[in-house]
Amino acid sequence: MRLLVTGGAGFIGSNYVRHVLRTTDDEVRVLDALTYAGNLANLAEVADDPRYSFVQGDVADREAVLAAMTGCDAVVHLAAETHVDRSLYDPDAFVRTNCQGTNVLCDVARQLGVQRFLHVSTDEVYGSRATGSFTEDDPLGPTSPYSASKAASDLLALSYVASHDVPVVVTRSSNQYGPFQFPEKVVPLFVTNLLRGLTVPLYGDGRNVRDWLFVEDNCAALDLVLRRGEVGTVYNVGGGNELTNLDLTDRLLALTGADASSVEHVADRPGHDLRYSVTSDRVRALGWSPSTGLDEGLERTVAFYRDRPDWWEPLLERVRNR
Repeated sequence: MRLLVTGGAGFIGSNYVRHVLRTTDDEVRVLDALTYAGNLANLAEVADDPRYSFVQGDVADREAVLAAMTGCDAVVHLAAETHVDRSLYDPDAFVRTNCQGTNVLCDVARQLGVQRFLHVSTDEVYGSRATGSFTEDDPLGPTSPYSASKAASDLLALSYVASHDVPVVVTRSSNQYGPFQFPEKVVPLFVTNLLRGLTVPLYGDGRNVRDWLFVEDNCAALDLVLRRGEVGTVYNVGGGNELTNLDLTDRLLALTGADASSVEHVADRPGHDLRYSVTSDRVRALGWSPSTGLDEGLERTVAFYRDRPDWWEPLLERVRNR
């Protein structure tokens, strides 16, 4: 099978490309605009693989998408603006990439008769939940421009099933962490700060809860849904590792040899959801389960950033400029 992976030079995308090349005989073409979080260094280890190719282009550019998608059997759509904090002061970029880009991709897939289309989304589209867990049939309640743009893109993608029989499947994953994550997100931000002897900014009282999923486990789920998921169906992918941000910080302090003096409590961000939680029964019924425990995953993640300052130090200027 020939796959087009949008956003393949990003965090999840590059991990997914490596997963596919490692576990299948498929060919992978990456389409990425190489904005601040896109980084060809993420794909350096597969650059010489004859089954891999790269095209620089914007998912909202119809001509670029048509050229990149022609000849592909399936699309894995990961390209997105993803950072909640940035969406609060730059929402236009999120609507353009996440909504307009998704629409362009789905429409080109319709024109070309693509056989499978995986739209990758987030558990944040459901909003906050104090108790219990969201199922795929629960209503959406996004609370930031980021999550609202992802919810809209979910509905756009699914509309192409009903309107045009485009074979779309959707995943909504919980918070991810692991190697090659751009250091604006909480885990790599905290780890790289702590490794440099700096403080880490903890929002509010640190009681907000997130469910953590190792990126390689998520990639296995995405690939399974791409190949075996039912068209028109949404699949939640949860890690089963709910932690308060305070608990997460304590674990990262211990793994980096830092202590509580490195934590700086800062004002909470606007509309900060208290807790995310989703069921994963539907994707587990396909045969998926996470294989990386939280302790192992965090240890591997910290080891990556400790061993690869050559990868993340050049990115710090991009973080400061955001």
